[in-house]
Amino acid sequence: MTQWRIRDFHTDDLDGILRLWEEVTASSTDPVYGLAEVLASCQKDDAVVAVHGNEVVGAAVGRAAHAQGWIVFLATTKPWQSRGIGSALLAALERRMAPHALTKLSALMPETATRVDAFLNRGFEIKNHLSYFERRIPVQGQEIRALADLGGRILPRDLWAGVGGMVREKELLERRLVTPLARPEMADRYGVVPPKAVVLFGPPGTGKTTFAKAIASRLDWPFVEVFPSRLAADPQGLAGALRETFGKIDDLDHAVVFIDEVEEIAAQRGGEPPSPLQGVTNELLKLIPAFRERPGRLLVCATNFIRTLDSAFLRHGRFDYVVPIGLPDAEARHAIWERYIPAAVTGTVDLAALVAASDGFSPADIEYAARRASQQALEDALSAGADESAPGGPSTSDYLAGIRGTRTTVSAQVAAEFLEDIDRLARL
Repeated sequence: MTQWRIRDFHTDDLDGILRLWEEVTASSTDPVYGLAEVLASCQKDDAVVAVHGNEVVGAAVGRAAHAQGWIVFLATTKPWQSRGIGSALLAALERRMAPHALTKLSALMPETATRVDAFLNRGFEIKNHLSYFERRIPVQGQEIRALADLGGRILPRDLWAGVGGMVREKELLERRLVTPLARPEMADRYGVVPPKAVVLFGPPGTGKTTFAKAIASRLDWPFVEVFPSRLAADPQGLAGALRETFGKIDDLDHAVVFIDEVEEIAAQRGGEPPSPLQGVTNELLKLIPAFRERPGRLLVCATNFIRTLDSAFLRHGRFDYVVPIGLPDAEARHAIWERYIPAAVTGTVDLAALVAASDGFSPADIEYAARRASQQALEDALSAGADESAPGGPSTSDYLAGIRGTRTTVSAQVAAEFLEDIDRLARL
């Protein structure tokens, strides 16, 4: 073969870089830096190529960060390996980056990488016992503005862990929703199609909104809540505003879209004269199939009154699962109470008594009873002239009084109807 030579990168070399990238990724573990980063650094940072005639047979790409330089990409096409090209590329790249006044040049390699001679020949040292951490930023570039226009947001990462108790519901949602969406390649190997839409139903205050937010937090996807009552004020009407909102959601790579009290726009159609909302229901029924065609999407609809929903709304092909979210069991109530009891009195409060006394309470009921007890205990302490530095806090009797003073959200009739709805409508 005739001699190769090294020169600075030209824009015309992009196809050659791409071919090198494809060769590297086809034969080994994916590089640390993605293709988009490599191509961007070729054009904005520093890059050199090895050429044989007009063919790119090797490339080295670097990026300066203050006094440290990073090797973003180094590759030689297979027929030209073991000819010293890699070492020569590193030397040329180092000369090109000299104006940055670097004090150190570093490279991150996949653990399975075996072709490291070029680095060792140029005096690089292998640093053992180091860990590499990486986090993908969930919303980037133009998506930030699109998310802001929708009123969406990235939720804290700990919401899923913060859902008190409700182990049965969490495990179900983890298996059915989160895992296939978070690990689509593994799901595909087993023939599992990631879900695109789900209905959460149950009595008021049972935590349906909390679960929707926790799912978005668990996936680290943007959370967009659609408020039909706000869209109704749009000059183009509720149906038009709904269509426009879903169009804007298309600008996001990933999203959990939440519609609470969906029965407001998806109630049973019929009657004379027809309800003005029938057109809105029709529009929503048309939007859902289009929504399902895009990957990286999950529509979560919540309702307190599932039996009022239009029968076409719950049809197979629109919603993958219809999941009941009921009242918390004893274990869940224990976890919820723990969340609201101050650390200073944790060891003195009889949690078992509170759990037993709050049977039939929703999470919202427990929160109200706990806050009521804390407020009353504070007022009693102030009335008694307690000093700010003196120990104190709510007692078991304070919490039991708060429980007695709380009217439960879910009546016995509603609870019984919920069990009937599970038998008739749940789809797990």
